[in-house]
Amino acid sequence: MTKSSVAVIGAGKLGELVLAGLLRAGWPPEGVLATTRRPERAAELGERYGIRPVPNLTAVTQADVLLIAVKPQDAGRLLDDFGMKVPPGKLVVSLCAGLPTGFFTERLPGGIPVVRVMTNTPAKVDQAMTVISPGPHVTEEHLALTEEIFRPLGATMRVPESQQDAVTALSGSGPAYFYFLAEAMIDAGVLLGLPHAVARDLVVQTAAGAAAMLRDSGDEPVKLRQAVSSPAGTTVSAIRELENHGVRGAMMTALEAARDRARQIAAELT
Repeated sequence: MTKSSVAVIGAGKLGELVLAGLLRAGWPPEGVLATTRRPERAAELGERYGIRPVPNLTAVTQADVLLIAVKPQDAGRLLDDFGMKVPPGKLVVSLCAGLPTGFFTERLPGGIPVVRVMTNTPAKVDQAMTVISPGPHVTEEHLALTEEIFRPLGATMRVPESQQDAVTALSGSGPAYFYFLAEAMIDAGVLLGLPHAVARDLVVQTAAGAAAMLRDSGDEPVKLRQAVSSPAGTTVSAIRELENHGVRGAMMTALEAARDRARQIAAELT
């Protein structure tokens, strides 16, 4: 597929992750534009990546694909500035958590296709989970182009847009849950008498190995857990304590809260 030009509109932390991934994947720097609020941020990105920071209206005019990577609460103001100036033939890709594609189509000229995307921070090491949903006017070609952009960052998946709030709760916010668990396990290792560096290395490699087994074996998590759990052994004792403290229920409640917050953001802004 011929490389299209891409503009990352609002190249903050998330936008920079996508921008850097595109360049690592061989996207030509002259085909990657970026917009920022602050001139010093624009200069920083230009120097770091050799790309061309431009004003929003220039990006909208020159790029084939417009990646909207601003915070959800800033998207309306941004589109008020240039939304109705987007020329025909562009593809708009939203990375704004919680915002439905309808939020954008209402603020764009008729017929502009909008794809909703949720990715996550492991994009920094090319291990992201990016989930793609088509909005109005989106064709198979648009979806394929979106996958081409995000596939270098990790895995991609297509789901109906109605599932995106659940995706946000599960994988968009998901890395934080694993970091939270790793933090607790490292603290426990220190409590048990291990040096912090030793506990950290043990937890990190254990997590990496467990994730690889879960990914590559095809087995369900319960089966892999049971394989570690000898009768009356140490693992069973630990799992019993986790269940006694309601960890499973707390995780379900936490993800429901994240899903509900995504819906709340949409309700407040649409």
